[in-house]
Amino acid sequence: MKPIQSLFLLVFALLSINTVWAQYGNGYNNNGYGRGGAMGMDRSMMQGQQSAPSKPKEIPAEETAAKIVEQMKPEVNLDELQAIAITNVMADSMREQGILLKNESSSQDQKLEQINALREETNKKINAFLNPDQKEKFTAFMANFKEVKKPKSKKKKDSKKDIKEDIKEVKDATKETE
Repeated sequence: MKPIQSLFLLVFALLSINTVWAQYGNGYNNNGYGRGGAMGMDRSMMQGQQSAPSKPKEIPAEETAAKIVEQMKPEVNLDELQAIAITNVMADSMREQGILLKNESSSQDQKLEQINALREETNKKINAFLNPDQKEKFTAFMANFKEVKKPKSKKKKDSKKDIKEDIKEVKDATKETE
């Protein structure tokens, strides 16, 4: 009976020591205490995760220009050659605009002037590809395109006003109950 008890005790001790070593990293081929990382990963595996947080992916100018021209095609009655040419002009313009916006040496006013000049130049280039009837439709399309962008900011402002009014009503109601 004694040899069986000592065998069980020995096996239990060996298993316990192995578990303790694994918790301190020795069971995973690490030297020293701790895991050296998370979930059994060593330091070489963790280096990739310590990089700077990634920025949101920028949408290429060609993709954005293509979407705008696709919306413009039916309204301005563009043929395929015009659509390709206008897409290229808009993509170039968007790239230049991005460069202007990232330029830290110029002030906001200078950037605004440069962007407006770029917009006028781009419109001239686009109008060169259009016939007189299409030019009118293009002008109308661009006016509508600008109008579509504006209501979004107004909605945010309106919702902020609504929230402020709701807060004021709640405060008034609480004053009346006191």
